[in-house]
Amino acid sequence: MTAENIIQTLDLQPHPEGGFFKETYRSKASFAATNTDFPSGRSHSTAIYFLLRGGEFSALHRIKSDEVWHFYHGSPLIVHTISPDGDYAALKVGHPQDGCQFQAVVPAGHWFGASLESTKPNDFALVGCTVAPGFDFQDFEMPTQHTLLQMFPQHEAIIKKITSPPKYYDEDVFGCG
Repeated sequence: MTAENIIQTLDLQPHPEGGFFKETYRSKASFAATNTDFPSGRSHSTAIYFLLRGGEFSALHRIKSDEVWHFYHGSPLIVHTISPDGDYAALKVGHPQDGCQFQAVVPAGHWFGASLESTKPNDFALVGCTVAPGFDFQDFEMPTQHTLLQMFPQHEAIIKKITSPPKYYDEDVFGCG
């Protein structure tokens, strides 16, 4: 099984942060108009398939909800996180026989991105991501490499590994430039 087979079989589409995805679940239950953190109509939970190939990355970004990563198939994946206080952690998602865990949680408000442990172009990881409260692109922030380096200069190596040079992103689209 190859990444391209999975992309085609699951009808995955390119994701703005990198990799490929498809939403598989959106809760019919939603928040009422009185909720102050999430607008009326926001789903309680959402889920996607997410595939990342060797040599690619999911760029550092953040959302307003917790996100649980679930390993399904392929090579180990490293979810890189930076807390609001600037603490870095690498969560290894994969099979326990590879020194990984099947699931990892990124708390709401943490910056995070992902890369494969392997850089071989034919390697890939297929995971699922569950977000609660449900994902909405209005909560998605993906700053430029320059902005992240200003915020977290102590993490320069990882920021440069999983972001693109400044002119790659349209700062107006993602609102974080």
